[in-house]
Amino acid sequence: MKRHIPNVFTSFNLFSGCIATVMAFQGEYAWVVVWVIAAAFFDFCDGFSARLLKAYSPMGKELDSLADVISFGIAPSMALFHFLSRNIICISQHPVITGYLPYMAFILAVFSALRLAKFNVDKRQSESFIGLNTPANALFWVSFCYGLVHDAPMITPLLMYTVLVAILVFSSLMVSEIPMFSLKVKNIKFKGNEYRYFLIIFMIGLTAYIGILGIAGGILLYIAMSIINSRTQTE
Repeated sequence: MKRHIPNVFTSFNLFSGCIATVMAFQGEYAWVVVWVIAAAFFDFCDGFSARLLKAYSPMGKELDSLADVISFGIAPSMALFHFLSRNIICISQHPVITGYLPYMAFILAVFSALRLAKFNVDKRQSESFIGLNTPANALFWVSFCYGLVHDAPMITPLLMYTVLVAILVFSSLMVSEIPMFSLKVKNIKFKGNEYRYFLIIFMIGLTAYIGILGIAGGILLYIAMSIINSRTQTE
């Protein structure tokens, strides 16, 4: 029985991702954030329970990746597609631009799938990540889309161009060779977990101060800290 427990959590992850995708299609950005966070929680639980119960299985590994593609690939891409579809007009009113450019959002879904496939065959990523992990990427985009809709004073052409460039940057980060530390805590000691505790405290504080957009700020800090840490270790 215990060997099925991790797969139950993975199924909840997938279920949450499906709901997040529906919420994104309807433009309910706050609920997209809630359900992607729920998916990330269940994704953590399936890995934690698998390690705790030693309930590893090839099927569980495949199911986990399939669930992650939906929750952390399709759902944030759909939220971004919805946002672009309604705001791309500030760049151009040409029907080709307004009709096709929003589909750039699904580049994130493609590279999320590539990232997950790479993770499954890369033996170097047992303790840390190489490239931006898909939950972090998803949390950035869903909170960023929420912030753009609810907190941005005005949607400008410069902002829209920044979003389009960011799609390419984050897609590249997911399949990059940049080492990024894992947020999985093996023990509660401060030593050895300095980066993790600092990031968690910063993200909680920033979210409490500016709202959901603080999650996106925390992810940007995570990327910056990982790059600085990797460069420090190589020097």
